[in-house]
Amino acid sequence: MRVPSYGGPTTYEGQFPHMIEARGLTKRYGDKTAVDGLTFTVRPGIVTGFLGPNGAGKSTTMRMILGLDAPTSGTVTVDGKPYREHAKPLQAVGALLEARAVHTSRSAYNHLRALAATHGIANSRVDEVIDLVGLQEVARKRAGGFSLGMGQRLGIASALLADPSTLILDEPVNGLDPEGIRWIRDLLKSLAAEGRTVFVSSHLMSEMALTAEHLIVIGRGRLMADTSVADLIAGASTTVVTVRTPQAAELGRALAGPDVTVSSTAADLLEVTGVAAAQIGEVARDLGLVLHELTPQQASLEEAFMDMTRDEVEYHAAATPAPGTTAPTSRSAA
Repeated sequence: MRVPSYGGPTTYEGQFPHMIEARGLTKRYGDKTAVDGLTFTVRPGIVTGFLGPNGAGKSTTMRMILGLDAPTSGTVTVDGKPYREHAKPLQAVGALLEARAVHTSRSAYNHLRALAATHGIANSRVDEVIDLVGLQEVARKRAGGFSLGMGQRLGIASALLADPSTLILDEPVNGLDPEGIRWIRDLLKSLAAEGRTVFVSSHLMSEMALTAEHLIVIGRGRLMADTSVADLIAGASTTVVTVRTPQAAELGRALAGPDVTVSSTAADLLEVTGVAAAQIGEVARDLGLVLHELTPQQASLEEAFMDMTRDEVEYHAAATPAPGTTAPTSRSAA
């Protein structure tokens, strides 16, 4: 893949290059507001994750970035102008919104070749992206017979075909096996490292924690967070410190206080909130106590996300019944 020559942070109309900028972006369908006044910026050089519960407005937002839906109000631009105003839109933005949006009777190679021909892209580039996404062995087979994972790889190849400066990918790891998930993770990071803007949505929080550096979180169409992964986790969770010591009871009494919670599930184990690990270590040192473990246990991205969006989920599953009980019968919604 050709690596763009950026030569540092050159500017576009006073801004950084290759940014996605939404300002007051709103979309209504009748009396339903799908996207509600979103304002955010997706910058180049890092992978930015786009998170939200089902029905939060992620897909609608991505469609408006690509000009597939018109905003009711507000604006969204790529490289300083709406997508439709780019003379070579495929070179400006490569997108994967629906991997199955291919002519099922065509081979993967012919699908990409047709796309290349309509955008003035050399056939040699088709071979490059087929190699890049690992479809060499099935490139001449009908796309209609592809598995979900193979279809994802073809969709990613289509998005990369024109070597775009901005990538917008909706659930790119859907259907991929563990090797494929690691491959797309490394690919997205390498594309961002080249100076591209990479905007990706996913429901796999564990994978997003490994892939993205920055996050934009929405709920019911509204912006909930625009922050780094680390800051989101730190701000949405309480750190629990796991302490293992033969003198657990003595240490627990020493740590007790109005803003400190100490619990124990074993004779030598404490779980402490309200006190930093460094302070616990200092208390143990002053008392001459032996520590076998002192580990801060911070919440995962999934836990932080679930906590943040708890009240923004449209549909909640019924609680799982305890063993030996019968789940209540639910009535169909009218």
